[in-house]
Amino acid sequence: MWRAAGRVLLARTIAELAYEDLIVPVADGAEDRWTVILPGDVRYAFRARRATFDAWRIAPESITRHAAGTADEAADPVRFILDAHPVLGLSGAVLAELVRDLTATHVADVRLLANARPAKELADLSHEDLEAHQTGHPCLILNKGRLGFSAADAARYTPEAAGELQLIWFAVAPELARYTAVPGLTADALLADELDAVTRADFAARIRERGGEPDAYVWLPVHPFQADEIVMPLFAPQLADGSMIMLGAAPDRYRPLQSVRTLTNLDRPGRRNVKVPLMIRNTLIWRGLCEAQTGCAPPMTTWLQGLRDGDEFLRDECRVVVLGEVASVSVAHPTFAQLPDAPYRFHELLGAIWRQPVHSYLEPGERARTMATLLLEGSDGRAVVAELVQRSGLDPVSWLRAFLRALLPPLLHYLYRYGTSFTPHGENVVLISDAAERPARIALKDFSSDVEILPDDLPEYAQLPPEVFAKLHRWPATDLAHSIQSAICAGHFRFFADVVERHLGVPEELFWSLVREPIDEYHARFPELADRIAEFDLLGPRFAKVALNREQLTGGGFHERAERDADFDLMHGSVANPLYRPEPAAPTLTETTRVRPS
Repeated sequence: MWRAAGRVLLARTIAELAYEDLIVPVADGAEDRWTVILPGDVRYAFRARRATFDAWRIAPESITRHAAGTADEAADPVRFILDAHPVLGLSGAVLAELVRDLTATHVADVRLLANARPAKELADLSHEDLEAHQTGHPCLILNKGRLGFSAADAARYTPEAAGELQLIWFAVAPELARYTAVPGLTADALLADELDAVTRADFAARIRERGGEPDAYVWLPVHPFQADEIVMPLFAPQLADGSMIMLGAAPDRYRPLQSVRTLTNLDRPGRRNVKVPLMIRNTLIWRGLCEAQTGCAPPMTTWLQGLRDGDEFLRDECRVVVLGEVASVSVAHPTFAQLPDAPYRFHELLGAIWRQPVHSYLEPGERARTMATLLLEGSDGRAVVAELVQRSGLDPVSWLRAFLRALLPPLLHYLYRYGTSFTPHGENVVLISDAAERPARIALKDFSSDVEILPDDLPEYAQLPPEVFAKLHRWPATDLAHSIQSAICAGHFRFFADVVERHLGVPEELFWSLVREPIDEYHARFPELADRIAEFDLLGPRFAKVALNREQLTGGGFHERAERDADFDLMHGSVANPLYRPEPAAPTLTETTRVRPS
């Protein structure tokens, strides 16, 4: 399994490095044969098809390494990075971190392969159980490193391990912690929802044993890894003086979703998902919780849900679900708070966000799956989406139309009407299908750090609470357009189009015409938004290429910066927009005369 997983990871490594112009494969005779030539008389040969966005569809089993006059089957992504590092221009420090991250990702891929199931079984799984089979961010080579976890931690706390954990609760003095919630959700009400009466009484007794009053503290759950790694050593002074009290483990069992730090309740699925910080680095960032953004999550939820509830199109036609982050606790470390230039992970040590579970919004017979599920292929080589299409009774084109009309209109409406973008990648969008497995609507999640607005003071922002307005990232329209162009089209559909062509028999060109249909329909439906539509320019001939691996390999994921999101995503070059359609040329006089009736 190690070599099988390695071949797939190596193919993704070569494909994404080539997509971001970090390496340049050259044609090698036959139409589908390519070679990457590296220093030291080393080259990698493989079969590949080219696709939209100049993407590479590499056959993993075809990759061979040629060196010293011999050719061997290639299945070692680390060996490739060592061979290619002079071309990539990596420093020794970055190369070492890359090898560490790539090896950890390889280990996670082996676990996924060992637990693989046929497509039919995957389609039968619940939303939570499916998370153990997701393969990670498709654009990122290093997408499951979780650096900071030991092997034992990874076997317990990662999604593919499908383990169980209990949260450890702490009580924190209000001078260190702040509770924020949507209107009407008091701290007592939240605790009554999330902890049974016996547990609440037990925790209250422990506070009194330390000489405190339960109501005088802010209570929050902590991941057991974070409790051991961070709270016990770094908050030791507060645990000693009573400004923080360890209450113990609550009985409910949780399981991590794909983000690792967001947990779902296995024993009481109606209880909220909990997002907690972890001192691990995964993909490009450390997975803590920013104190300011954590505090903004509930008022952001109130605003986004208010827009939905007050908008007939979003509420009644799209029926979009906004999975509210309804309550949060943010905790400042008293010492690190005095060190503003410390690496940002030291300002994200402790906190919690409670999010509404998608189950609470489902109607009878509805099923929820993240959009990432549509990229999955089962152990039988069949795609999950092929199984879903078969169950729906629809032909593939009709199913795709239903999916795209569920997905795009609400995102376009938030973007155009309200100047607001999400980060709708595969894990942040939940596809809700009806009882017949036909796509019906979507749910959106992850708002505390992933919602962005325009720099202009639009009237639509008038209801934004000032504390939220001041914290939001603000980018020009052409940047916010990447929520569709990059997060969905280049970041998800670049891969989905291949699945659709191979498993549903829908050619890629037809697929992109289907993607454009609901966009054109939306533009025709709302002519009053023509100026905004033009400003975002979603359908222009080209757009900038987001280069996440380039950002990571040039140190973006590794250096000790003080600010998590100082800049927009790194761009490198541009790609042809598959949604672009040239306007027909104006007819000449001769042409006009020719079509006149005689």
